[in-house]
Amino acid sequence: MCKINVCGSFEIALNPMQIVITDGHELNPGDLTWEAIEKLGKVNYYNSTPKDKIFERCIATDIIITNKTPIDASLIEASQKLKLITVTATGYNNIDVQAAKKANIAVCNVPEYGTFSVAQHTFALLLELVNHVGMHSTSVQKAEWEHSNRWSYSLKPVTELKDKILGIVGLGRIGLQVAEIGKAFGMKIIFSNRSSKNSHVGEQVSMQELFTMSDVISLHCPLTNENTGFVNHEYLSMMKSSALLINTSRGQLINEQDLAEALQKKMLSAAALDVLSTEPPSPGHPLIGLSNCIITPHNAWSSFEARSRLMKVTHENILKFLAGNPQNLVSR
Repeated sequence: MCKINVCGSFEIALNPMQIVITDGHELNPGDLTWEAIEKLGKVNYYNSTPKDKIFERCIATDIIITNKTPIDASLIEASQKLKLITVTATGYNNIDVQAAKKANIAVCNVPEYGTFSVAQHTFALLLELVNHVGMHSTSVQKAEWEHSNRWSYSLKPVTELKDKILGIVGLGRIGLQVAEIGKAFGMKIIFSNRSSKNSHVGEQVSMQELFTMSDVISLHCPLTNENTGFVNHEYLSMMKSSALLINTSRGQLINEQDLAEALQKKMLSAAALDVLSTEPPSPGHPLIGLSNCIITPHNAWSSFEARSRLMKVTHENILKFLAGNPQNLVSR
């Protein structure tokens, strides 16, 4: 038997729990600790889990802790012990939630850990597109300034954000934070959302109006069957030729071949992406190598502060479940 202290004062006795961490390296590359979770049972830890190892590593466990490892219906239906799947992320499209619900297996996520980090990265990408800081720093390091005989130069025009229209797709926590930062830059905010919202940050418009009107479009919506690949030729062709597209949400929201063609044809000015439809990308990806497309390796979420919150809430999710008071359930 093992005892787990809950809220510092109450203890509940439990049989030893089997816990599998399927892909823990991105959450904790070495600067955090799994110690709190290790106190909850016997932990089998893996940096990552290839598809052909998922079943054998997870089939006999009580709790699965996963970030991006897919947990499908076949595993859920075959498992005799599984009680909880806790996702170390906000998105949970890698879990067959309906199969888990049918099997009475709880699924929980961490809904708020990365709001500020992702919003910050969104503007890091945007500012690189309009100020070209990296490009100009590289130019100086290559001694181009000292050989220019000029006290100032710009390799690309610098654009002021004030009075530009920022169109936000998905006004959840992150979208709202991005809107607030945009307002601080003096931008005008419009947004499109699945449900009607009255918000002080800006005006809700249709998706067509958003793509037509915006100088900058930033995606912050969850991935669903309905919106997979919705940023396609039809919507891209509506954009201003000077407009910018930012995606720190899910790569599958964009039809990447359509975006590559639109960027090559200058249907929009540039794009900046932190996510792709397949990660890591395969060789020959259509967006990699384009001069007007910045790509970062899905690290908007990964500040130390955000990962610390993520680890803390994941531990709390398990504790609350074991105490019979689950939180952050997505499988109700």
